[in-house]
Amino acid sequence: MILIMKREIPEVSTLTFLKNAARIVKNPLPFHHENFQKHGDIFRLNIGPKKSVIFCRDAEFAQYVLQKNQKNYIKSEIQTKDLVKYVGNGLLTSNGEHWQKQRKLIQPAFHKKHIANLLDTVLEAIRVEYVKIRAGKTIDIFPVFNDLAFQTVVKSLFSSAASQEEINRLQYVTEENQKMLVKELRQPYKRLWFSLSGKLKYHLKLSEESRLILRNIVHKRKQNPKRYDDLLDMLLDARYEDGQPMREEQLIDEILILFVAGHETTSNSLSFTTQLLAQNPQIQDKIYSEVKVASEATTSLMEFVQGCPYTQNVILESMRLYPPAYFMDRVNLEEDEFNGIKLDKGSDLLFSFYEIHRSEKHWEQPLEFNPDRFTSEKNPMAYFPFGAGPRKCIGSNFAMYEMILAVSELILNFKILSVKEDIEILPLITLKPKNAYVEFEKRA
Repeated sequence: MILIMKREIPEVSTLTFLKNAARIVKNPLPFHHENFQKHGDIFRLNIGPKKSVIFCRDAEFAQYVLQKNQKNYIKSEIQTKDLVKYVGNGLLTSNGEHWQKQRKLIQPAFHKKHIANLLDTVLEAIRVEYVKIRAGKTIDIFPVFNDLAFQTVVKSLFSSAASQEEINRLQYVTEENQKMLVKELRQPYKRLWFSLSGKLKYHLKLSEESRLILRNIVHKRKQNPKRYDDLLDMLLDARYEDGQPMREEQLIDEILILFVAGHETTSNSLSFTTQLLAQNPQIQDKIYSEVKVASEATTSLMEFVQGCPYTQNVILESMRLYPPAYFMDRVNLEEDEFNGIKLDKGSDLLFSFYEIHRSEKHWEQPLEFNPDRFTSEKNPMAYFPFGAGPRKCIGSNFAMYEMILAVSELILNFKILSVKEDIEILPLITLKPKNAYVEFEKRA
């Protein structure tokens, strides 16, 4: 019989939290890193009276919670309450039976054969955005990729059903509400002021505006006899086990969540990847050689992306260093124990994928950008770019194919030049780039 000694979770006081409030609002990652270095792979941050969060960078613990014992762990109120008021109760923000029902209904829309039918639309959207790139000028690449990823989601969802004005407004609302949610989460002591000042009311009105836009688009599609075979058609066709379709409001919830989850992480990842490539011209050359061979070997876009394994490894390595979904939260339904750590029922857990992906315990030279590690040193136990377990991102394949097309098309047309040494980050709901400046040189 193996006896496991009970381990106490080190604590960080509320006073320490409040003393560091200003820097946490700006960027919480250095504060978290300091506490991990001081206390080890797990610590409890007390953020108020009888309110605490357990931070963890133990990959084995993350796998236990997200996969091995996932039935005992649900999403916290950050997503099921705070985010819900902006995007509704859909796949990303729900728990239990409702989540299972929605996942089962929506999963077929993201089958590889359906994604294959969307790749021409994706590539067309990419090429339209790349026309905006001007060689010989230093530019912040994030706005280009932000527009590219949003346009890709819109075109894949709606084909041509949404006007440019509607697209622009949906993008504005999505980004503004994310900023507001970050303020709410990092400044819980200001919640009353957010409500009394009218800021919260303003952002909730923005959400209603976006829902109205989507409702009109859905109505127009239902009245249109033409079939587009885009994601909206697939969602409208989807039926529950009793043969019923999604209610309209549920459909809008799912579409809003596809906007938030579908464009944000992709634009962030492409921006970080481009900056890393700017610093590594030899890796650009390897991508260029691979892409040229793959493009000459087939006219099928699905076969093309599958013929670019090195390009995929570059993206995987970029997401290791800069995971767009850089943390994940869970709450346990029942008391639990892991490796001697007792977890009371209802404990708030936050797993830092940013820290796990940069841990020397799991990766050789973890701060080095080395795409070859995904050929020789794959470590799925310590790699969470799309989460893990049954709730792994439903659109992970779509995102990877889109990013391979985006990177390959960029490298086919441009050499990326570095103009700054450091890569800056802006951790919000996702890990965003900051001052992502590069320069492009047109390939001959």
